[in-house]
Amino acid sequence: MISEKVKVTEKTQVPHKKGFYEKYIKRPLDFLLSLTALIVLSPILLLVTVLVRVKLGSPVIFKQERPGLNGKVFNMYKFRTMTNEKDENGELLPDEIRLTAFGKKLRSTSMDELPELWNIVRGDMSVVGPRPLLIKYLSRYNSHQARRHEVRPGFTGYAQVNGRNSITWEKKFNLDVEYVDNVTFFTDAGIVLKTLKTVLVREGISSDSSATMEEFMGNCE
Repeated sequence: MISEKVKVTEKTQVPHKKGFYEKYIKRPLDFLLSLTALIVLSPILLLVTVLVRVKLGSPVIFKQERPGLNGKVFNMYKFRTMTNEKDENGELLPDEIRLTAFGKKLRSTSMDELPELWNIVRGDMSVVGPRPLLIKYLSRYNSHQARRHEVRPGFTGYAQVNGRNSITWEKKFNLDVEYVDNVTFFTDAGIVLKTLKTVLVREGISSDSSATMEEFMGNCE
């Protein structure tokens, strides 16, 4: 299991080695679970689609390029939670202005993430893994942080059940890399169970100073 205390430095890094579960079981299990979830949750997906269309307009689905396994770029899908309001210069307004009350509810319940189940079916993502972040962050990672791309990004992850957006980038990346070095069935099962609890109590949805999460600007090394 992953230790509760994260102490990882670049000097202590070891190459990522896949165990039996990660090599042969994780991907087929991801496919079966995500496909089943899409079928079972289809009424909810339809309802949310209608509500987003009525309250926020179209497009209903927010699509954005994100880096995945080994940094390979894919299109990640989510339900839209923000308006497209712009200022007089045509620039999008800050997140806290564009994020509506309805959008906040979608995020707090993680229902905005449900279209990512299709990404898991396709093989872009896994049920559990480091969350896929922005492409522009790739050049800002140090060699330790970049190791988060040694596995597929996840619908949920170790950082999501240990603070989500309320923890620092440094701690989040350390948690991501610790997961990379501890991919097991029991680790994934534990994270999924903790995710359910986190969603129910709505922990760590935003950082203390942002509606979502502050931009990662890189390291001052």
